[in-house]
Amino acid sequence: MTERSQPTTGAATVEVPHGSRSVVLRVAEVVTETADACSLVFEVPDDLREKFDYKPGQFLTLRIPSELTGSVARCYSLASSPHTDDLPKVTVKRTEGGYGSNWLCDNVKAGDELELLPPSGVFTPKNLDENLLLFGAGSGITPVMSILKSALARGTGRIVLVYANRDADGVIFAAELRELVDKNPQRLSVIHWLEPLQGLPTADSLAALVAPYTEYEAFMCGPKPFMDRVHDALAQLDVPRTRTHAEVFNSLAGDPFADQAPVEVSEEEAADAATVEVELDGEIHELSWPRKQTLVDIMLAKGIDVPYSCQEGECGSCACTVLEGKVEMENAEILDPEDIENGYILGCQARPVTDKLRIQF
Repeated sequence: MTERSQPTTGAATVEVPHGSRSVVLRVAEVVTETADACSLVFEVPDDLREKFDYKPGQFLTLRIPSELTGSVARCYSLASSPHTDDLPKVTVKRTEGGYGSNWLCDNVKAGDELELLPPSGVFTPKNLDENLLLFGAGSGITPVMSILKSALARGTGRIVLVYANRDADGVIFAAELRELVDKNPQRLSVIHWLEPLQGLPTADSLAALVAPYTEYEAFMCGPKPFMDRVHDALAQLDVPRTRTHAEVFNSLAGDPFADQAPVEVSEEEAADAATVEVELDGEIHELSWPRKQTLVDIMLAKGIDVPYSCQEGECGSCACTVLEGKVEMENAEILDPEDIENGYILGCQARPVTDKLRIQF
């Protein structure tokens, strides 16, 4: 792997962050992964180390300059592992017509600065000792790779990876995966699925392939058609929905880097507010929850460091679980019906319906 040559137009230096939550980091290295994918490795100053502690499978939100809109925000998964890599690394694959991915691959070079939000996301194993069944397609390998390396380094279970690509040239991390298999032959199996050889994967073919691993915890990331087939395959095999985890990214239309305006609550709204008990990072917060405000709104107003990124219901950073009570959500398309049935909600979209609620992040 070698550093990409400098493009004719470099990324602009970022002088100050555009919001209180974002930071500016220097790019330590740009690595060519394939003809259409590169990785950005970031330097993290000592005073930001704690802020940039991350879990396997999480992502960073990058602010990308745009002549039309000033900037766009895009989420990119961390391919690095907090247990094996000194510096955080995101991997970006060009998408046809994708402004953010093409701008990053064309313009960013070592020494440039980018503005980004701290690590976020819930696509991460609770227990690295579990046996893991991992699915990745194309650049969907990125968070899966972070989980895989972390489980090998700190876990004890077996890991099976099914990795689908259009052709062999598109296999990101091909050499690294071969090396990991060579070093961990008893724990790691990698199954490549290449369209020229096997065609497009179907639910039936995937079900037959992974039938021996139905007791494993499943994680998947990739294009929606691929993940739909994986979901169908696991459903055929009666894998419980609670043991199936999917990472989904959508382009963000808003500006998650801007500070949110203070929540204003009238006396009438305050009198009719619900009460909620929120568990976050082992702490319990008892809050008044006005009916017109979202959960993220009221937690930010109280100075609570709630996980969130887009506030549009598009990234899943603020996903949490309703233990008691009921909420309504304006946009919850990122959640599967099974997720909602199991109590999952998006804090940035949730507003209270019942008078009393308990919620856990």
